[in-house]
This record gives sequence, C-alpha cells and structure tokens, in this order.
Amino acid sequence: MADDRTRSLLLGALDAQRRHILDAVEGLTDAQLRTPALPSGWTPIGLVRHLTLGGERYWFRTVMAGEPLDYWPADRPELDEGRPADWRVEADESAEAVLRQYRDAIARADELIAGLALDAPPARPDPDWPEGRFADLQAVLLHVILDTATHAGHLDAALELIDGRQHLVL
Repeated sequence: MADDRTRSLLLGALDAQRRHILDAVEGLTDAQLRTPALPSGWTPIGLVRHLTLGGERYWFRTVMAGEPLDYWPADRPELDEGRPADWRVEADESAEAVLRQYRDAIARADELIAGLALDAPPARPDPDWPEGRFADLQAVLLHVILDTATHAGHLDAALELIDGRQHLVL
C-alpha cells in the first residue's frame, strides 16, 4: 500500500513537470523556440530535445530497461558550442517533430515504468555512478523529477526574456 502511494506521488510529480515543459512552449513561434536567451546559448527547443534524449530515453529506456544508447547524437563541436550533443536541434528539424519525439519518449517511459517495481534495479547501471546513487526505479524517478523541474524553471526564465511575459505555473 505504501508503495502504491509512493508510486502515485512520484508519477504525479513527474507528470506535472512534463506538462509544465509542454505548456510553457505551447504557442511559441518557431523563432521563439530557437532563440537563445541566456549566456549559455541553449534554446527552448534544445531543452526539449535534452529532456527527450538525456531525460526520458536515457533514464528509462537505457538505464532502467537496458536498451542501447544508439540514439545518442555524435558530438559536433562546431554546432554544439560547448553544450552536450543531446541539446542540438538541427535547423532543418521541425519544432513539431522535436515536441512529438518528447511526447513519444514520455509515453514509452510510462509504459516501462508501469511494468517495473519501485525497487527494480537498473538494467544498465553506469559504472561511474557513486555506489548506491541510482539503486532502483524510485531513485531514478526522483532524479528525473528534479532534473525536469530544474529545467522547467530555466525555461520559465528564458521565456520571460524571449517574450517579456511572466510565466507563472501553479
């Protein structure tokens, strides 16, 4: 019973952060989605790409389900400007496609999560992780929630600089 409540709370928090991201970019123009507003140079659509590859796909499909990391983009320093490659969105990629990939990654992650116990260990742990850091699905869920929430806050600040509106999400 406690596991059901914990699972419900974790999944509710994760879903809220995912919705925050999707709601924040809803209605933005392609130009706004591709505008870097902060000195680090990332764009809102680049952040969505990162949450797709470095968040949903990596943590749930690769780490928890053991699927290969064959989707990870190759580094291209001339394009990435010091950011990891999972933030890159090519000029010829549509924002709609990137957003669809994020939604698809969420749906696939939810399927995988539904089939795992909270204490299920990662199928593909990284040997560089500190001992016990990501010992089970519960720890991975908490990590992805925190990472997505942090990026949601970054996105709010960037969008306020891009369009001048205060983005208040309750």
